[in-house]
Amino acid sequence: MKQPVNKPKFRQSLLSRYLLIIGFAILFIPLVFPILSIAYFIAGSIWSGGNDAALKYGSFAQLETAWHAEAASMGGWSAEQINARMEELKQQYADGELFWVDADGRTQLQLPYQSALPAQWTQADAIRFMKQSVGSDPFTVVSFLGSEHEEAAFIVIQMPRSLMISTVSSVEQFPFFSVVLIILGLFAVLSLLFFRHIRKRLMRLEASMSLEGSNGLPTPVFVRKHDEIGQLEAAFNRMIDQLKAGQQREREEEQLRKQLIANLSHDLRTPLTVMGGQLYSLRKETKSAAGLQSIGLLESKVADLSGLIDNLLSYTLMTSGRYPLKLERHDVLRLAKETAAAWYPLWEKEGLEADIRLEPALEQQPGDSAPPLIWLVDRDGFRRVLDNLIQNVVRHAKEGRYIGIGAEMRSGSPALYIADAGGGMKSDSESKGAGIGLAIAHYLTREMGLAIETVSTAQGVRVYIYPLRG
Repeated sequence: MKQPVNKPKFRQSLLSRYLLIIGFAILFIPLVFPILSIAYFIAGSIWSGGNDAALKYGSFAQLETAWHAEAASMGGWSAEQINARMEELKQQYADGELFWVDADGRTQLQLPYQSALPAQWTQADAIRFMKQSVGSDPFTVVSFLGSEHEEAAFIVIQMPRSLMISTVSSVEQFPFFSVVLIILGLFAVLSLLFFRHIRKRLMRLEASMSLEGSNGLPTPVFVRKHDEIGQLEAAFNRMIDQLKAGQQREREEEQLRKQLIANLSHDLRTPLTVMGGQLYSLRKETKSAAGLQSIGLLESKVADLSGLIDNLLSYTLMTSGRYPLKLERHDVLRLAKETAAAWYPLWEKEGLEADIRLEPALEQQPGDSAPPLIWLVDRDGFRRVLDNLIQNVVRHAKEGRYIGIGAEMRSGSPALYIADAGGGMKSDSESKGAGIGLAIAHYLTREMGLAIETVSTAQGVRVYIYPLRG
């Protein structure tokens, strides 16, 4: 039954998070940029005001305002009063240069003395002085006396500009463009971290898919978040649960099948034994050639059926891991000779010409005695492999009237071969006819560290057996 998939809530989804990042990027220029500009201006103003208070003589504006206030307070003063006040102001503005000019244009007190100043000011001198002072260093403030600055006399202060500029870092010294770059950098870092987190979770899921547990299935993953990737992880876990359930059902069905085959094999032996006994008794009573021939055919089929039951039982034991194998060092040439000798009467009966080439050993010099070919095998298991392969030749390729058993080099290793001249395997149906026998042969050779290689041509089939390397 298909389980329903619970979609993640929008606020928990990856889409909502990514849309938040995209929305921030879209609103940055039309919304965030003006807000940052206003905040930057306000911060600069506040910061600048704080820096002005830290200046020794205040800012340019503060000095200019204070100087105009001093000139307004001196309206109607005598020369002696103005000189006294200028002395006091010199103490207050020790780094400045102060002087004043009376209403007749004569230069009065200079603190300190400046030789470049004219003793008698003309209108041209005043204009020239003002023009040279605008935007120059030192910073110059000229203010006429009187509350309305209506008197002809004026006082002057000149202060080095370096004393009027804050040496403390301010917002104004930090370019606004740098703020924009920082915001863009934060956006880039946020996007990078977002996709890096997604990639990390996907790689963790991929690693879990590649890691097999003790049952051969991937291990489940822990679902940390209920977003799209979390749903993928949950679906992966459900798939593992389904595979485990299917694996369990397959094991149970396999066990049931093996038990059924074992029971059938056991139950069929009794009627086959009875049939064999009855056929033996019937042979004694039958005198005609046709009857004896029919009895012989029945005995052959009973023997074949008995062999098939043995193979089924053996295959069941093998696939359940209960077929005992005792691997020892044996001369496989001798085992092949003994097997061929046991089959020789049947070959004569079936009209098969036997070509046994086991005496001349592999790469043997003429005249030398055949050395043994020692392999690590189970004696009975190896002979059963040979029996099954020979039986396939007798059943399915006896029309070729030939069977060959020999030894030669194959894939760089000494190998035994069993060959026939039956025309090869032309279809799947021919190979399926010997399915149980070949399955047992493949299982036994694999368990003994051997390989089976089948070469089929129009002239016949040759099956090689040789040790696996490594």
